[in-house]
Parts: sequence; C-alpha cells; structure tokens
Amino acid sequence: MHNHFNGLKTAALFGGIWALLLGLGALIGNGRFIWLFALIGVATTFYGYWNSDKLAIKAMHAYPVSEAQAPAMYRIVRELSTAAGKPMPRLYISPTQAPNAFATGRNPQNAAVCCTEGILGLLDERELRGVLGHELMHVYNRDILTSSVAAAIAGVITSIGQMLMFTSMFGGSSDEDRPNPLALLAMSLLAPMAAMMIQMAISRTREYDADEDGARLTGDPLALASALRKLEQGVARAPLAPQQDIVNASHMMIASPFRAQDVTRFLSTHPPMEQRIARLETMAGGPHRG
Repeated sequence: MHNHFNGLKTAALFGGIWALLLGLGALIGNGRFIWLFALIGVATTFYGYWNSDKLAIKAMHAYPVSEAQAPAMYRIVRELSTAAGKPMPRLYISPTQAPNAFATGRNPQNAAVCCTEGILGLLDERELRGVLGHELMHVYNRDILTSSVAAAIAGVITSIGQMLMFTSMFGGSSDEDRPNPLALLAMSLLAPMAAMMIQMAISRTREYDADEDGARLTGDPLALASALRKLEQGVARAPLAPQQDIVNASHMMIASPFRAQDVTRFLSTHPPMEQRIARLETMAGGPHRG
C-alpha cells in the first residue's frame, strides 16, 4: 500500500475520465450512442496500449544498444530486474543532449528502457541507478497501460468535442435529435479540457509511485533525489522543442522535457520537482506522514 494512496487517486481519476466519455455519449442522440462511445474508448485504448512501445522510441529517434555499447546501463538494469524477479527490458539510447529517460512497452515481457545521451553524460552511476530503478517500476507497475488508457480516452473525448463544436455551429438533422446548442458548445469546449487535466493528474500520480517504488528497489532514495535535481537544471539548459510527437511521449519521461514557460504547472504531466525530491528525502529519513 502506497503511503500517498496513489492507487486510489488513479482509480478515482479514471472514473472521472470515463464519466466524461459516457456523458458525451449520453448527450448526443439522447443517449442512444452511449454504448458506441464506450466501444470507441475501449478500441482506442487497446490500440494505443498495444503500440505503446513504438511511440516514444520513434519520437526520440532512439536506437537499440548492446552491452558492449552501454555496459553501465546493462549492469544496472540486469541487477535491478533480477532483484525484482522480472525480465530484463530492451535498452535504447536517444541521440539527444536533452537529459531524460523513459520506459515503454505493453508489459514486462515487451518493455524497453531508454536513456538520452544527455542523461548518461550528466549523472554519475549511483544517480543513473536511481533513475533506472524509477523507470523499471513504471514497467512493473503497468504504468504504460495506465498512461495509454488515459491518453487514448482523452484523445477520443477531444475528437468528440471537435465534432460537437461542428454540430453546435451547423446543427443536426432534426430538432428532435439535436440537443440544446448551448449545451453542445459548452461540452465541446469543457470536456476536452477536463479530459486533458485528468490525464495530466493520472500521469503525476504514477510518477510519485515510480519514485517511491524505484527508491525501494534500489534502496537509495537520495540517489534519485540527486538525479532529479540535476535533471531539473539539465532540462533548463537543454530543453526539447514541444513538437507534437514529443508532446505525446512526454508523459513517459522521468522529467518534463520542456522549458518551464512552455507548459503551465497546472497542465504538466509531472509533479513539481521540489515535491518529488522532498518525498524522497523524507523516505530516506523515515516514513512519510503527509
């Protein structure tokens, strides 16, 4: 059981995002399409989940590496995956100086962990071990499934919101089938925004869990805390441009890859770095009581 009840928070947030999707289905056609919208959500979720190992790898132009090319990464990941009793994921390196790392893949048997060249040059081996422990716990906690589900449903809601916007402006086939145009317009604007905010909240909650569980796996929460400090400074010096493919993959990364001014704190996929560091430091000194 996590001290911060992150599992319960994630379940509640998922309830909210599914309620939004089904609410849209109920609004359109007086509820006749609610099961269709649920089916679309399930189908889109499955597609995003099944292909999750390709998204971030492609977005970051990452390439697979052998043990000879990345001996420290292999040694650390082999040690930690063995300690966890889980299969070792495939390892990749992204040729960018922006310091970051991420894990992806639909399950522990089909997972990949990627580090950028920037993070390998920035961190010492102890700090890198803390980061890789964090990423492995994303895999073992099935966070890729969680994030894929949230992203897929949010995408469906956004698409439906755009359709509602068109309907509210140009009307439907008959007055009987057409809901109140003001309600349609309000839902078309508010539902995608709410879905995005819930998706961001789910991502932030899973980051806290990966920090906590990764620190337990390595037995060294201060190593991850030190790595996060360096990453915050490193991203400020070498941020990634907020291109669409990078934006879509950013929730998988250990640190937000963008400049602080490119994303509001409220809509960030990551918790504030100072809060993550404070929790890890508290773990090192005893159980958190917040």
